Amino acid sequence: MALTSTALTLADLLERFGPIPVARIRYDPPPGTATEADVLALEAREDRLFELVDGVLVEKAMGFYESFLAMRLAQLLLAFVEQQALGFIAGADGMRRLAPGLVRIPDISFVSWDRLPERRVPRRPIPDLAPDLVVEVLSAGNTSQEMAQKLQDYFTAGVRLVWYVDPILQEVHVYTAPDQHTVLTAAHSLDGGEVLAGFMLPVQQVFAEPTAGAEPEPMP
Repeated sequence: MALTSTALTLADLLERFGPIPVARIRYDPPPGTATEADVLALEAREDRLFELVDGVLVEKAMGFYESFLAMRLAQLLLAFVEQQALGFIAGADGMRRLAPGLVRIPDISFVSWDRLPERRVPRRPIPDLAPDLVVEVLSAGNTSQEMAQKLQDYFTAGVRLVWYVDPILQEVHVYTAPDQHTVLTAAHSLDGGEVLAGFMLPVQQVFAEPTAGAEPEPMP
């Protein structure tokens, strides 16, 4: 992806990202001129996460329920990956450089040890490391154009499997290529395919409400 140092107009942004909420675009520095240094500076100074796309800083937005779903699925994936010693799981603040000037922050990502022969988790704040599996939990502020571009970015970088979790429809869209996907509903099970062979999870479990425990014992 080519780098740019020219400020972009609102029309440019709408063409690139679709009808994205204006509040998700950072205007300081001007869109089209941002760098990875700006990504790291904003995280350190404001504790906010921004993806970097064509010199534009796009805030990583996630609602409370979306965060809950991501954590639940990450816990289930982590248990499987560690039991099988397959690699590691990163969460919703794990930045990745997929190409020069392109930083993405998946909600969940899995990296196999095959991509890290030394079996050591990267220490750099933005490693050059494409995951094997990417999970994105869709939020109200995401546009279809934005998410379609993410698919292109992920698979171009070498990602093998992408799951888009839709909290509203309670579906999981499984992509093996930008133009090849299957829609799973509560009647189906989510499996890891060749990326996480043996992983199986009923889709209804992804969206199930937490069960309440037993009533606590009264204080003496």
